[in-house]
Amino acid sequence: MKIAITGGTGFVGRELTKLLLQKGHEVYILSRSDNKKIKDVTSIQWLTDGATPEQELEGIDAFINLAGESINNGRWTTEQKEKIYNSRMQATDELLRICKSLNNKPKVLVNASAIGIYPASNDKIYTEKSTDLSSDFLAKTVQDWEQKAITAEQFGIRVACGRFGIILGKNDGALPLMALPYKLFVGGKIGSGKNWMSWIHVKDVANALLFAVEHDIHGAFNVTAPNAKRMNDFGKTLATVLNRPHYFPVPAFALKLALGEKSQLVIEGQNVYPEKLIENGFMFEFPDLSKALYHIYS
Repeated sequence: MKIAITGGTGFVGRELTKLLLQKGHEVYILSRSDNKKIKDVTSIQWLTDGATPEQELEGIDAFINLAGESINNGRWTTEQKEKIYNSRMQATDELLRICKSLNNKPKVLVNASAIGIYPASNDKIYTEKSTDLSSDFLAKTVQDWEQKAITAEQFGIRVACGRFGIILGKNDGALPLMALPYKLFVGGKIGSGKNWMSWIHVKDVANALLFAVEHDIHGAFNVTAPNAKRMNDFGKTLATVLNRPHYFPVPAFALKLALGEKSQLVIEGQNVYPEKLIENGFMFEFPDLSKALYHIYS
């Protein structure tokens, strides 16, 4: 298939590009910068003055939209929150414009999303059927992003929105920051330690995105491993893999002082189950946290 990726040079995008090339697909990366040096990939400029990406995208079978300012970049100041929100809306608006202009519409749009749409809870288990939605900044961003992406259905395009959990990889995402205290021998319980962490290996994220392209998945689908962990158990497993102690608790108030509103990513959490992926026959490469972390740090 011919598959176009926005945000293709980011953490998930790089892993997805590698997977798609291994599977023999033609990969097109839409980016503001020049990525012509990426081997076996067609680079297309977009979101720049005078760019007309639609002229090079006729015949595309699928779009995977990962574009947006990272939520891990700095404190969530008012300015940063505007970047996080507006970058997602702007990129998706442009993608919709491209879809409208194409004579041959793509069959599917797989749009990134996040489990932050669900409220924090220490006892509930959320699936795609759950109707409880949070009302904080991240949840509002996710809700608006999904609603905008779903409007591509008016062009006869199937839309699936992958709600990402905490994505684990060695050099990107949240794991390097979480592992740093353990590497310095000062790792331990964060906050109460009872909050859930719905994690997933970055390879399984890439596999799930391709699975959503190739299978008849509509609407939201949770992109999390089937075995969420409470934060204290996650820390103990990480300490074991890194051969470090798990002794030094980090109080919630200290994280709130250090990270501000962004601290909710660490001290709050949800137990999110990937029911739709499992019901459709998706097989996780890393369903077990210990195996996932040993693979990352091997």
